[in-house]
Amino acid sequence: MMPPAAESTMVRHLEIAPEYAGQRLDNFLLRELKGAPKSLIYRILRKGEVRLNGGRVQPDRRLSAGDKLRIPPVRLGERIQPPLRPPPGWAERLRDAVLHEDRELLVLDKPAGLAVHKGSGIDFGVIELLRALRPDEPFLELAHRLDRETSGCLVLARTPEALRRIQEALRAGLVEKRYLALVCGYWNHGKREVNAPLRRNVLRGGERMVEVTAEGKTALTRFQPVSLFKAASLLSADILTGRTHQIRVHAAHVGHPLAGDEKYGDSAFNLAMAERWGLRRLFLHAHSVTLALGGREVAVSAPLSPELKMVLDRLATGTAGPAGPAGQGDN
Repeated sequence: MMPPAAESTMVRHLEIAPEYAGQRLDNFLLRELKGAPKSLIYRILRKGEVRLNGGRVQPDRRLSAGDKLRIPPVRLGERIQPPLRPPPGWAERLRDAVLHEDRELLVLDKPAGLAVHKGSGIDFGVIELLRALRPDEPFLELAHRLDRETSGCLVLARTPEALRRIQEALRAGLVEKRYLALVCGYWNHGKREVNAPLRRNVLRGGERMVEVTAEGKTALTRFQPVSLFKAASLLSADILTGRTHQIRVHAAHVGHPLAGDEKYGDSAFNLAMAERWGLRRLFLHAHSVTLALGGREVAVSAPLSPELKMVLDRLATGTAGPAGPAGQGDN
């Protein structure tokens, strides 16, 4: 039987110290109320028992230095979840995936198929696995997101101050993120900028989608050809805004959906890419990230995986590979 979490029986009033500025409130409470399950954290927030500067507050609110936080008495009838034990193989994969590490940052080459955090139907993601692998790490938070089936550079902050500065740079458009994407057909547009607003959570056939619509949020992607083949084209994509599924939707919008994209792609093209060229996943890779942090510039790149290089080699030589299952898109 799992032991109950420690209980807090008194109201506490805290002033947020500068080192926690920029952290989400729900993550701060998870650390402050050690052992409390997420369901409890969200329940006391929803009921208004947690107050920030005297008012009700949403879980995703970013804290500021000097904020006054009221934390209610907490009695935990729920049990602490057992510590996550990384499934066999994942510990080694994440250790091998470290591209850059210093006192402020950790940059990983995230494997395709691994979500960045747990969620509906997903028991664990990158952040949960890393915290399990690094139990003595005092602070570790995602600085941004990648789709589950996207591989490549993922930045995590190791201090609250680093997290705040990275997120400020992201909002100001001062972080350069470059992706490699294989798209359907021969790209004859040269360098092309796609400026098309996006709206998320549009229901289509019972599935949540992102679509181009005038009522959406501003979204800007710059595409540039890298290698052109008869059946497909390899592009670099720079995103100047960070919208959900931005590259995938913009590529499809201009008639060149991504290879292996079951959500926004072309099913016949995906089948051909799988059966003829051996592609078994979404071909979207976060190739590099460059950011300024505390007067220094950090530039990190992640090479294409052997499986994606193999597909490009086959396209370049016209040598078809063995049949394989169709690539999987985002959940």
